[in-house]
Amino acid sequence: MKPKYFIFLCLSVYVLSTQYSQATIRYVSKTGTSTPPYTSWQTAADSIQKCINICVDGDTIYVANGVYKENLVINTVISLIGSSMDSTVIDGTALRDTTIFTNASCYIENFNIYGKGAYLITWAVWSREYLSLKNCKISNTGLGIVILRRSSNVENIIMNNLINGYDAGCFSGDCINYVKGIIMNLNQGGTFGASGIHISIGGTYYIDNNILLYNNDFETAGNGISCGWPKKVYIRNNLISGFLHSMFFDIVNDTAFIINNVMLNTEDHGVNSSISSSGNRLFVKNVVLSNNNKGISQSGGGFIKSNYNLFWNNVTDVVGINYGDSDQVADPMFVKDTILTPDGNFDFHLQKYSPAIDKGNPDILDVDGSRSDIGLFGGPYGEIYTYQDLAPKPPANLSASVDSGLVKLKWNKNTEADFYQYRVYRDTVPDFVYDTTKIIAVLSDTIFYDDPPRKFISGNYYYKITALDNALHQSAASGEVHINITGIPEAPPIVVEHYRLLNNYPNPFNPSTTIPYRIKAPGYVKVMVYTILGEMVRVLVNKYQNAGYYEVMFSPDEIEKKRGEDGFPGMETWYHSNYVSGVYLYRIEVIGEGNIPVFTDMKKMLLVK
Repeated sequence: MKPKYFIFLCLSVYVLSTQYSQATIRYVSKTGTSTPPYTSWQTAADSIQKCINICVDGDTIYVANGVYKENLVINTVISLIGSSMDSTVIDGTALRDTTIFTNASCYIENFNIYGKGAYLITWAVWSREYLSLKNCKISNTGLGIVILRRSSNVENIIMNNLINGYDAGCFSGDCINYVKGIIMNLNQGGTFGASGIHISIGGTYYIDNNILLYNNDFETAGNGISCGWPKKVYIRNNLISGFLHSMFFDIVNDTAFIINNVMLNTEDHGVNSSISSSGNRLFVKNVVLSNNNKGISQSGGGFIKSNYNLFWNNVTDVVGINYGDSDQVADPMFVKDTILTPDGNFDFHLQKYSPAIDKGNPDILDVDGSRSDIGLFGGPYGEIYTYQDLAPKPPANLSASVDSGLVKLKWNKNTEADFYQYRVYRDTVPDFVYDTTKIIAVLSDTIFYDDPPRKFISGNYYYKITALDNALHQSAASGEVHINITGIPEAPPIVVEHYRLLNNYPNPFNPSTTIPYRIKAPGYVKVMVYTILGEMVRVLVNKYQNAGYYEVMFSPDEIEKKRGEDGFPGMETWYHSNYVSGVYLYRIEVIGEGNIPVFTDMKKMLLVK
């Protein structure tokens, strides 16, 4: 710690300890009474607000587990501490627009806070003074937290299912704001869109190590981080996915530093920018921008400097600026980037041989002192971890056709930096086990022509492809394709396409497995998981899809189960079964044109814990 900050901290502690030397510790419990002064658990208040009403500056209130159906107004400088962020509930459902309103500096920790409801103009926490809010869940609200005036220190907030997001507005030019450790999962949008973190006039902001996700359609999404007139902004080591813009800058009075983030899955119907600026100075370094409509976009005046970033699978990487000399276009090789799949299971650590390892700005070091990695876990605010040497992803989008009497196989090229070659397998029975006896080719290309043994004679042929890396780690198999060749000698063969529910992989599995399927024509598709007794476990897919090959992941772990148990009343989450080892069933239904069922199938899979 720098000497001047240490001296300031010591003085602050001294002033506070002197000012609040007569501070009292008070208690609240569901089994409490209405008789003050609430100075022990035996004489605790039965209402949080009753206890607040008799407090003086410097008092601390401890709140026992339970559901407290009330709104709070805080006019004194207090610390309000719950017993558990899961079990100590302040429930403002259907009450006033603001669940907690503070007119004085306040410290709040360990609560599950419910807003009035999922409406645009509702607030879970509204503060007019200094606010320290830690280890809280905030839900069922339009806006999560609004801070107006002075400085804010907001750390380790867990916010789930917000509608219009989190507003850390600060209307003082001298304030310093810390927004750290938020896990935010927005799944609905209000009139103006669901945004993640909104920062406003004046002040310096440190926005570090947050996860901001939006999982609904883009019509109702807003910005992951929206900046309107702050003085200076540091945005570091954040994961932002699914918004119209990962970051949108209106005006920054000084400079914004955007370092070691992952931004993906943004879409704005042709106006999208993952990072947008108009009249600002933005420095973008060590960032992965993947699967966006636009990666970095500059409009109007201002200045954006991009360098040491990695772009991947964007429609357009840069608009209005040039690539930096050390920018890359390459697959970042994340461990698991399936953030928008129904299970929401993801892991953005880098795999061994990722082109993002040690390729960040050389002036920025990782925690271990080496040159910074590009992405979420690089830089001084990242972490030390072991790079996993994983097998390649299964080859995707395998298709079969007949060309000049030969079966033509095509598939998408693997993009891993350590990719080596493919193996092609063939059999005459469906769902065959692919082993060395079924290999018919080893190649590096993504097109293969097969001359089946029974050419131009009736027969069924089934194909699968696997990928290998330089260490000969083999991927799971691609989806299986089927060719039915009919006719007489010298007659041209006919390719018959099929609906297919394919074998999940891996199987047995723990903790997750992928279920592939193919649909012949556009239709409404449902993919469901049941227990062996036929009880519904999860709906994995429930939407209209075009013809093609698809994969969906099933991840029945305790984190997902807990997430479902914390859902709002009346909101179906499909996480209601106890996931134990055993056989599960997965089933597909396809409703075609005219609302007519065209395909159903069911298979078994085995969970082993």
